[in-house]
Amino acid sequence: MKKLFVVLLVVSGMLYAGDVSRKGTTGAEQLLIPVGARSIATGGAFLSNTVGVEAIYYNPAGLDMAQRSEAMFSYMSYIADINVSYFAAGAHLGDLGSVALSFKTLDFGDIPVTTNDAPDGTGATYSPSFFTFGLTYSKIVTDRVTIGLNAKLIHEGIMNTSANGFAFDFGVQYRFPQNLSLGVSVKNIGSNMSYGGSDLQVKTAVPDANPNSRLASYYPVTEEFQIPSYFELSAAYDYSFNQENNILVGTSFRNNNSAEDQLLLGLEYDFSKMFFLRGGYNLLLENNSESIYGMTLGAGVKYGFADGVDFTLDYAFRDVREFPTANHIFTIKLGLE
Repeated sequence: MKKLFVVLLVVSGMLYAGDVSRKGTTGAEQLLIPVGARSIATGGAFLSNTVGVEAIYYNPAGLDMAQRSEAMFSYMSYIADINVSYFAAGAHLGDLGSVALSFKTLDFGDIPVTTNDAPDGTGATYSPSFFTFGLTYSKIVTDRVTIGLNAKLIHEGIMNTSANGFAFDFGVQYRFPQNLSLGVSVKNIGSNMSYGGSDLQVKTAVPDANPNSRLASYYPVTEEFQIPSYFELSAAYDYSFNQENNILVGTSFRNNNSAEDQLLLGLEYDFSKMFFLRGGYNLLLENNSESIYGMTLGAGVKYGFADGVDFTLDYAFRDVREFPTANHIFTIKLGLE
């Protein structure tokens, strides 16, 4: 399995090395909005350790590590009155591995329709449609190694104009006997996207034509844009003070194709695997003062019922420097052995 890690590292280097010209030139930024209160509270640093359906976004390899079926719903009050909802459900298929479906959507609210003739609004409203739909497969291949693949459909629509694309995520998790874990993921490798639709139709008079003739119409060719892919390498260590008190620390390096590289830091304390306190921070390695996000904090509670069913409620707070309100994330999760 060491060869698999080397292959992922080499491929990632080929994807990103010497590609400075692409920074800041991608679209489909919805792919970069994180999900799950636990992972957001810990800065997204636990991709080597996260398991179950919450792992789908960060490292699909972690899905099968849960060794059970799960469902989760997460809600985030984002920025500029935008809300993000995420749903995922996964089924454990025994020796065949685990599969899951996920769906993330953005709610922009109602936006007034304006035109050249009615710059103050026509009285009508519209709401953009941005969503990502995913299908995930994960499998434990040895007692230490788990692999995963996530395939995604991406849609962005504004009234009668839309763009569609697809992307893949690949991930590996490796666990050492001494409570140390490593993770590698390559995210959002996929097609370019471009906008098209009837709202782009342009009507214009034909030069030198009869003034009474109809206006000519055409559709301009829109420029394609790339999606924001990145490579991530992570490590985490789980330490137990005693049977009740445990602490998990993690860090992750993220190499982006459309932004500065990042160092992610996370910490989680748990009491008896029932009560959790969390914290995290994301650092931009070149110009950290330009980051709009500050520290992250969170808490959670997990309660087990009879017959192998448990319920988890998590909350996360993420400081946003350039906006008057912070991000608040709530996640509920149901697990079934």
